[in-house]
Order: sequence, then C-alpha cells, then structure tokens
Amino acid sequence: MARNQQNELQALQDTLYFIGGKWRIPIINSICNGNKRFREIERSIPGITTRMLSKELKEMEMSKLVKRTVYADTPVLIEYEPTEHCRSFGKIIQEMIKWGESHRAIVLKKRT
Repeated sequence: MARNQQNELQALQDTLYFIGGKWRIPIINSICNGNKRFREIERSIPGITTRMLSKELKEMEMSKLVKRTVYADTPVLIEYEPTEHCRSFGKIIQEMIKWGESHRAIVLKKRT
C-alpha cells in the first residue's frame, strides 16, 4: 500500500508542534520522573524561567498533556501529572535520548 506523504507530513508537523520549543520535552521528562509541584519541576530544569514554565504548563494542560490538580490546603497545593496520552510519548523520548547520546559520541569521536 502506498504511503500518503501529505498525511505523514501533517502528522510530523503535529508532532513537531507538540515537542516544539526548548522546554516542552524537559518539562514532560521532569513530570514523568515524579516531579509534581511547580517548584520541583522548575528546579529540575536548569535555565527555565518561572514565567516560561507557567506558560508551558498552561498550554500542556489545554492540550490534554498534563492534568492539574488543586488541593484546597493552606497554602493551596497544586500538582501536575502526565496524562496517559502524554505518557504514550515516553518511548519516543527514550529513543530521542538514545539517539542524542549516540550522535554526541559520533561527533565527539570525530573531533579527537
């Protein structure tokens, strides 16, 4: 069966939009590694600003990638967790990590 290049391109563009930018994958990785509170996520990602993390988390919540739970404690406690849809991306992230490690080794090997 012939592949539909237009559908493939659309799917790739959707995926690139999802992972687009510098912070989305590190945020997903942080949350999937057990960091649930805003400050935990922020501390686990060097260089991210409070404003950027807040913006990304809001967008990810609207895109059904993270679930935000508010507990009416004093002070108010807010936790984030990945949705099942977001978790399904975990295998792809692991493959990206492997590819990145392999690529780095190749690049460094050629420099020496």
